Amino acid sequence: MAYVKGLICRECGREYPANPIHVCEFCFGPLEVNYDYDKIASVISRERIEKGPCSIWRYKDLLPVEEEDVIDLSAGFSPLQKADNLARELGLKELYLKNDTVNPTYSFKDRVTSVALSKAREFGYEAVACASTGNLANSVSAHAAKANFKAYVFIPANLEQGKIISSAIYQPTLVGVEGSYDDVNRLCSEIANEFNWAFVNINVRPYYAEGSKTLGFETAEQLGWKAPDHVVVPIASGSLLTKIYKGLKEFHKVGLIDKPLTRISGAQAEKCSPVATAFKNNVYDIKPVKPNTIAKSLAIGNPADGYYALKAVNESGGVVETVTEEEIVEGIKLLARTEGIFAETAGGVTVGTLKKLAESGKIKKDEVTVAYITGAGLKTLEAVEKSVISPIVISPTIASFKEKVLR
Repeated sequence: MAYVKGLICRECGREYPANPIHVCEFCFGPLEVNYDYDKIASVISRERIEKGPCSIWRYKDLLPVEEEDVIDLSAGFSPLQKADNLARELGLKELYLKNDTVNPTYSFKDRVTSVALSKAREFGYEAVACASTGNLANSVSAHAAKANFKAYVFIPANLEQGKIISSAIYQPTLVGVEGSYDDVNRLCSEIANEFNWAFVNINVRPYYAEGSKTLGFETAEQLGWKAPDHVVVPIASGSLLTKIYKGLKEFHKVGLIDKPLTRISGAQAEKCSPVATAFKNNVYDIKPVKPNTIAKSLAIGNPADGYYALKAVNESGGVVETVTEEEIVEGIKLLARTEGIFAETAGGVTVGTLKKLAESGKIKKDEVTVAYITGAGLKTLEAVEKSVISPIVISPTIASFKEKVLR
């Protein structure tokens, strides 16, 4: 069963039934799932979780889905890899990488999609839809195919080709919108008002966003049932950062870990950095920007959860930092060279920011630090193709090998 009391407004606290709605009708604040934590605490345990599946659904007691037959492509329980080589290079003692490049469609979005589509089926929807910068489009297309949903996927028309193909292969109705993600999202909000579809990041967003908590859950479990000292999370809408923070706090609330003292730091591309700008100006007024960055999966100029991400950063004692386009590419290459992980541009933003924070002392040398690598690099080859080495071309002879390779 799901231990859901309903939905609650994050601003005014007004409560609603657990329906497919996402905005408070009184103050227009966002809604989120409201759980009965006392009931959860009475049934959940480390042993119960450890006996569960090696996916996000080992944490089903803390997820908002009633059905046992969930839509599951085995997302989650990705490796928490000790990054000794990268740590040595950055001067850190204990660094881990939460590697979500290995999920079914190669990004963390499989977590949120599995929850959203399971809830959509519970609500009785026959069609699902999303606005996406790429990874969510891939994930919704794949999960919809598995669940026999009709799928309508809206993306910016200038998206990376790898992400377009990675959605098209599942044969959804794929719509390229001329403009930025913010343009796509505005259009989808209008469409959601007219069609009876489950828009995963609109009308079922309160449920969808809960999937990201599992990154916090897994991190604590994989560290031996304790919270890290510091985490670095890429910021697009801001939801991922807030939910990782929420996940750590929920684990404490139901008695699974000690009170987390984790510092939450955010990473943004300099050319799309509304949350970082607000942080550096010491304000909560996040002004929308027009994105112009190679990190297209983070290119949200008007982040829906930016205020809440900033609140989490400030409350926890973290920071929000930015990296240049060149530093994004160098971050991708640094991660690949030191730890053998090929990340997309969002990973370059995370690693580039991690490097800056370590060098400036904002990440302390002795802190147990976790950096979240949210998507695989094969989707964004364009970002690095001009900066990697070309093969040494030789004739098929030992003499040519010695002359050109060993010289």
